[in-house]
Amino acid sequence: MDLRNYYQKIRQVEAEIGEDPTIVMSLETSDGGKAGRATEVPRETAARLIVELRARLATAEEAAAYRALVEEQRRIADQVQAMSRTQFAVISDVEMKAIRGALKPSKG
Repeated sequence: MDLRNYYQKIRQVEAEIGEDPTIVMSLETSDGGKAGRATEVPRETAARLIVELRARLATAEEAAAYRALVEEQRRIADQVQAMSRTQFAVISDVEMKAIRGALKPSKG
């Protein structure tokens, strides 16, 4: 493998990629890579994966679907986190009556 040619191809592909970070779709590889997995990576990494035939650039539709999925997952994670901050206390009837008695203004 000619390393000069390899890195020249990477720089050329990197220059063609418009956005950073970019979304790539994995390709099936002989070492067990699965096709069709979307991943958001830096432009340099995307160029290397494309040159090595491990991934391709995602289409606009695939990128939009991936970003929508990530946003939905982020929203759900935020909800779960907010729910975990909510605290509940279980108290008995005796404790509840004591609290209510302490909150009633005294007549005096």
